[in-house]
Amino acid sequence: MNCWIVVVDDEMVSLANAKTILTEEGMRVSRLRSGKDLLKFMARNTPDLILLDIMMPEMDGFETYQALRRFEEEAGRERTPVIFLTGAEDTEVEHRGLEIGASDFIHKPFNKDILIRRIYNIIMNAKVIESLKDEATVDNLTGFWSRVAGTKRIEELCESRDGTLMILDLDNFKLVNDLYGHEMGDKVLKTFADVVRRNTRKGDVVVRIGGDEFTAFCCNLCDETGLAALCSRLNEQYTLEIDRLLGSEHDLPLGISIGAVMVPDYGRDYGKLFPLVDSSLYQAKHKGKRGYVLHAKEVDTTLPPEENLKLELERITQIVEERSDKDGALLLGLDQFSSIYRFVKRFSQRYGGSASKFLFVVCGEDDLAVKIAAQQFSECLQKTLRRSDIIMQNKSNEFFVLLPELEAQHIDSVLGRIMRAWDTLPHAEGISIEHICAHISYKKDS
Repeated sequence: MNCWIVVVDDEMVSLANAKTILTEEGMRVSRLRSGKDLLKFMARNTPDLILLDIMMPEMDGFETYQALRRFEEEAGRERTPVIFLTGAEDTEVEHRGLEIGASDFIHKPFNKDILIRRIYNIIMNAKVIESLKDEATVDNLTGFWSRVAGTKRIEELCESRDGTLMILDLDNFKLVNDLYGHEMGDKVLKTFADVVRRNTRKGDVVVRIGGDEFTAFCCNLCDETGLAALCSRLNEQYTLEIDRLLGSEHDLPLGISIGAVMVPDYGRDYGKLFPLVDSSLYQAKHKGKRGYVLHAKEVDTTLPPEENLKLELERITQIVEERSDKDGALLLGLDQFSSIYRFVKRFSQRYGGSASKFLFVVCGEDDLAVKIAAQQFSECLQKTLRRSDIIMQNKSNEFFVLLPELEAQHIDSVLGRIMRAWDTLPHAEGISIEHICAHISYKKDS
């Protein structure tokens, strides 16, 4: 296992023993003799895990641990996992160590298999947690902020800074996926992201809120002239890059539409500003795309009533269909899932049809590992299943899945696809996925 372990112990025999065991497993090992040495070491290094002896002179393991956590907090660093080492059979000592936050306890002399397995499990859990944190903050494809974390940051900017809040939408992006495939679609999204990065400044924030839809807050962009120039640059550079990517003969009407509002012209409440921006984006796309609309109080009253009704129908349809609808299955709450489930059942009973349903349970002895694995499995299901399939997380580790129009003979194929996708993901040892499935079929009402 490729990782860096620091062993802190005042006993040379224990240090030598630990180094022999760990280096045989391919680990990098640093040995230190005291808590003070560890604090000096940590100021310049970031190992993966620390084995820390409790009984040491001057500064014992508990004091060292607390000093380490203070240092990490002041330095703004992530906590390094710590396993306490002890030669005493004292449950009170173990209880104290776990209470203050230690990852585990190991008794001396070391049992090689136990030591390696516990180190492996702790490091794997730490890496999975770190990966989940990264995914929660950053969109992996574009490198922009993810929806939840990015929206929170934009809310803060709306409250504290002047600038422009906007939604950027890729015109006719679906055509790329339909004609060239999703792999090319991903390349187009990365190209768009590169263009946006070249035309925004350090303090600006861009967030991917859906498949091909993004929000942004550009600090100190406070007039329409600047917005018009930005929109022009983005479309010009995006078009050139797309021509290089697809070839100049591709003939697809691709571009970028922008809806925007100046902050604080209409207040600083993001919840109230976003609908204004969304409405402006709709107008920009209706006007012919590849342009922008800046929200203004003036309303166009020149259209006849029937045209306004038509526009309103299109607007509501667009909202209901969700421009930013993602690929893959839908993860729904109980109320939404129940409504769709009942509709599918009624429709099938009336017109005939079939469906398959699965119950998946993520199992394991370690509660934290199960919680992390359940989140991973949820994402695995969403990405692996069809857009017509729906998922409900019944409990923290249970998932009820409905697959409309899936015949019984295809159940094993779908299940195999899910489990193969799951097997490619890193997860802690001891995690298993139990499942049961059933098929339902209805004859058409006469």
